Amino acid sequence: MIVNILRFSFKDGTSEEKKAEVLAAMRRTASVESVSFATVGQDLGDPAEGYTHAFCAAVEDLAALERYMYDPVHLAGDPGILPHFERLSAVRLSDDPDGELHEKITAMHLRKVATHPEYGRLLDEIPNGRIPTQA
Repeated sequence: MIVNILRFSFKDGTSEEKKAEVLAAMRRTASVESVSFATVGQDLGDPAEGYTHAFCAAVEDLAALERYMYDPVHLAGDPGILPHFERLSAVRLSDDPDGELHEKITAMHLRKVATHPEYGRLLDEIPNGRIPTQA
């Protein structure tokens, strides 16, 4: 199992209605066939870190992760989600003992950025984003 956790906060001035729309789009992304379990909601970590919300999606393996990353629902959701973030970071964990899993996931992410440059641009434009778009 590969678990991807995104911690994020919205830009100042984002209306509650827009926040609800973004969270609904994230829930649609989290409901695609390749996802084993997911949740979207409030971040319960240290408020001093500046995160207010979190997204968690788990997939069975690398093949499921690739399906998830390129799922049309996921690809369509990114442009309506990412521009509203002030802060974004990712944490990944897995029960897979493959010592190269981190590198494989990073390479998969960077291929998505290369294949979909707009996705990379959206990540780069998050003021306090911590998801790399280059090796």
